[in-house]
Amino acid sequence: MFEHEPADRRRRVALWEVIAATRGPQLPFAPMHPTAPPVQLPAHTPIELTEADYRMTGLSLAGHPVSHLRAMLAPNGVLSAREANTQGRDGQSIAVAGLVICRQRPGTAKGFVFLTLEDETGMINVVVTPDRFERDALLISHSPLLLVRGVLQVEQQVVNVRAKRFKALTLGGGEEHAKGHNYR
Repeated sequence: MFEHEPADRRRRVALWEVIAATRGPQLPFAPMHPTAPPVQLPAHTPIELTEADYRMTGLSLAGHPVSHLRAMLAPNGVLSAREANTQGRDGQSIAVAGLVICRQRPGTAKGFVFLTLEDETGMINVVVTPDRFERDALLISHSPLLLVRGVLQVEQQVVNVRAKRFKALTLGGGEEHAKGHNYR
């Protein structure tokens, strides 16, 4: 190294010399031991794969977050969106669960809030009365994954759940990364 070169050039040359000394005669960023066995990492669990997909893209072909909960939800009487839409009867008490993909509170709706829940089988509409919304506003407004208990309303083939109780569900399967449309 020449002392008459600028300080930044001397530092850069010194850095390359350090890299060469620690990496050997191969290319500067090549590993020291190219024959080292590859590291075997465990495969993602289905929930981890869904979470990674939702985190990166907002959706997953590996499974919907609710599909990972279905084995626990079904024995507790929680219907899928498809079951509620096709088999539900007007006035029936039901429970549904899903990602909240849409929240609406139109100014012309006199304080009513409308949610759309999505599960692995489809979507279900939820109607929230003003008094219920006031009671659970934070939960309804911020929980990405909800369990809703209420009464099914079926009018002219339009199916809604008139919500009575809400519970936030936590899976860690990407629900916090789901892209929703809120309060338009």
